[in-house]
Amino acid sequence: MSQTSPPPRVCSHCDGFPVVHITTGTTTDGQRHTLTATCPVCKGTGTRATLPAALARAGK
Repeated sequence: MSQTSPPPRVCSHCDGFPVVHITTGTTTDGQRHTLTATCPVCKGTGTRATLPAALARAGK
């Protein structure tokens, strides 16, 4: 019987949407400028593979 790994934990700060594009509005020629924002907690992966060190030491 094969063993499957548990699904990775979804980042609680971005809910699995780690990278977003924010529009800054349209310019006079109709182009849109966007800014890219990445989740600072999961660093753009969308998952949290391990527990924070403080929780791991506390046994929670």
